[in-house]
Amino acid sequence: MRRVQIIEAQKEKIDRSTGRIIKKMRVAAYCRVSTDSDEQINSYNAQVIHYKDLIKQNKEWEFVDIYADSGISGTQSDNRDEFQRMISDASKGLIDVIITKSISRFARNTMDTLKYVRQLKDENVAIIFEKENINTLTMNGEMLLTILSSLAQQESESLSANTKMGLKMKMKRGEIVGNQRCLGYDYDKETKMLYINEEEAKIVRYIFDRYTSGIGCFVIAQELTAMGAVTKKGNTQWVDTSVRGIITNEKYKGDLLMGKTFTVDPISKRRLDNFGEEEKYYIENHHEPIISREQFDKVKEILSKRSKNFNQGRQSKYSLKYTFSSMMKCGYCGGNITRRRWHSGTDKQKDVWFCVTAIRKGKKSCPECKAVEEKIIENAFVKAFNILCTDNKTVVEEFLKNVEEGLQTKDNKKQINKLNSEINSTELKISKLIDLHLEDKVDKITYEEKYRQLSKTLKELKAERIELDTVQDEEKTIKDRLTDFKKIFEDAKPLEEFDGDVFKTVVEEVVIGGYNEDGIPDPSMLTFIFKTGLNTKIDGHKPLSKMKKNTASQKCTYQEDKPR
Repeated sequence: MRRVQIIEAQKEKIDRSTGRIIKKMRVAAYCRVSTDSDEQINSYNAQVIHYKDLIKQNKEWEFVDIYADSGISGTQSDNRDEFQRMISDASKGLIDVIITKSISRFARNTMDTLKYVRQLKDENVAIIFEKENINTLTMNGEMLLTILSSLAQQESESLSANTKMGLKMKMKRGEIVGNQRCLGYDYDKETKMLYINEEEAKIVRYIFDRYTSGIGCFVIAQELTAMGAVTKKGNTQWVDTSVRGIITNEKYKGDLLMGKTFTVDPISKRRLDNFGEEEKYYIENHHEPIISREQFDKVKEILSKRSKNFNQGRQSKYSLKYTFSSMMKCGYCGGNITRRRWHSGTDKQKDVWFCVTAIRKGKKSCPECKAVEEKIIENAFVKAFNILCTDNKTVVEEFLKNVEEGLQTKDNKKQINKLNSEINSTELKISKLIDLHLEDKVDKITYEEKYRQLSKTLKELKAERIELDTVQDEEKTIKDRLTDFKKIFEDAKPLEEFDGDVFKTVVEEVVIGGYNEDGIPDPSMLTFIFKTGLNTKIDGHKPLSKMKKNTASQKCTYQEDKPR
């Protein structure tokens, strides 16, 4: 057996770029505070002094630098210049060990924490978290770090939730929250009120006067730029969106709407316009108005008319260009059906409706579908409608009666009012709990437990209210559809030819293609789904004049589980 000589591992750290032994560990420290308050600044200065002394007093350590971010949140690392400088220096091989107070000082975002810990670990750079007593280069370091950094992120999210709830309570009490600066008003931080700035108010009145006289936002913006008018931010270049923002701002008639935007989460801090995802708070006659309510309402009316005309123009030009547009789908792939013109400009020219999936991805993507002539669909609707009015009139009348009786027995208003009362009561309890905690009248453990219970209850109550609101909206939609359908059904005689207005009034959707009773694909099968839930299948192969009455495929049915 050959003799093997064992070369002992070096106990000292090796500089991998040069291969030399590092006699002293090159140590740096990272400090951070999240606000610029005096208390936090003192904490920040104390951290800097502490780490300088700690590193210099250790004979086995060599002081590198103190990397310190002041007044910056730890939820994101991209905006921390000193943090990024430290990571860069470590990657260059200038640092062996980084000391920081705790995981929450390093980062409150779990993903950022693990990302940079692993990046530095690949560079053989250790991070020592003093509070948690973790060294990331040890065997159990990363496991503990994963758990603790998750807790740090949870703490950040909990703090954000408390802050958010506190702001909501302030808005409910009518207190101004956030930056409410706008052209024409000055905000007094002490009184927390808005006061008219007369010089700026002249510009606001000019904008409203010009708009009510018939001038559009784009022209008004050009006029303001030519006049040298100054925006709230000090710019003299105006754009139409700025003008539109002013004429739609409720503050100018003396009201205040809070909660126009909301923060998605405490990590990304991304803000979105509030389209109803969060509560809003409206206060009438909150401050002195710059323009009258009558003029504001006039502007709103003009704006609505212009917007309506614009949208109707686009709608008729595109999505509703044809009677069947946006109302048909493929019975095989579920895709949309679009209109095509075959043999354009010839004697054989005809309009057909065909599966969009097959057009875009090839026939192999939806092999069973076939193009159906528009005239066949029109004739098939005439037959389907006449089946309802004649052959199945008794069935339809019974169905409509049952649906109406079912809707009459459901009255959710009382339950919704009860839920609103419970929601208000729970929110009031949360508000009182937060105030007690801020006044140190409730200990942290009791506060967190009570807050968790109340938050859970509030979430469940709101979810239940949303569900009831949705049901109520759906029932109203069904009632409206029933009214329209009954009017057509009771007054109409059997159709002799296709009527687009009747079609749009009573039909929800047309499915092209399907399977017969033997499970064989039938590309010419047309299923008309009416707005009441009734549906009728028509054989598209047969022309209207040759169709036989009372065939099995012509019986009307309905979908009880999915009313339309």
